[in-house]
Amino acid sequence: MRFARTLLAAAAFASLAGLARAAGPEIGAAAPDFALQTIDGKTLSLAEAAKTHKAVVVMFIATKCPYSNAYNDRMRDMAAAYGGKGVLFVGINSNKTEPLAEVIAHAKEHGHTFPIAKDPDNKVADLYGAGHTPEVYVVTPDGKLRYHGRIDENSEDASKVASPDLKNALDELLANKTVAKAETKAFGCTIKRV
Repeated sequence: MRFARTLLAAAAFASLAGLARAAGPEIGAAAPDFALQTIDGKTLSLAEAAKTHKAVVVMFIATKCPYSNAYNDRMRDMAAAYGGKGVLFVGINSNKTEPLAEVIAHAKEHGHTFPIAKDPDNKVADLYGAGHTPEVYVVTPDGKLRYHGRIDENSEDASKVASPDLKNALDELLANKTVAKAETKAFGCTIKRV
């Protein structure tokens, strides 16, 4: 009985601490819709964005995470390159420890021109089961999740990337092909839920 109470208490603590996250959508399933206010005051609806783009890349990002920051240039450059091909990149900051003013300053400092939104109370991160920064999800116009995972395998040196997973997924989708490697293991800092 005492052991059972201890397990229940541990589960409750993990849930409160954000450690027990619900699993996100499966590849091919409907991506959870959301509407968030971007840092420039506009409303971003995933459903609306997906209907008007060939794909939407939802990226969970951070201001303080060294892994997420190592990808700042790649995120900016990919957003610009694929924007001309009808792909919208969206950044979402779900860290409770990073206030809106910090998110705005970080976006300006790193030249992020793609929409970035603050996720109050981690609601969108919880819908997706996102746990790391950076972690990406690619949604197609039919509202389905087609890729989930990392940008690539080398956060330290972009010139040494051997597996450009997000780029490969986008290129396959734009060529009307099935994504060969639709799920990869995201890595980085944990999303700070408390």
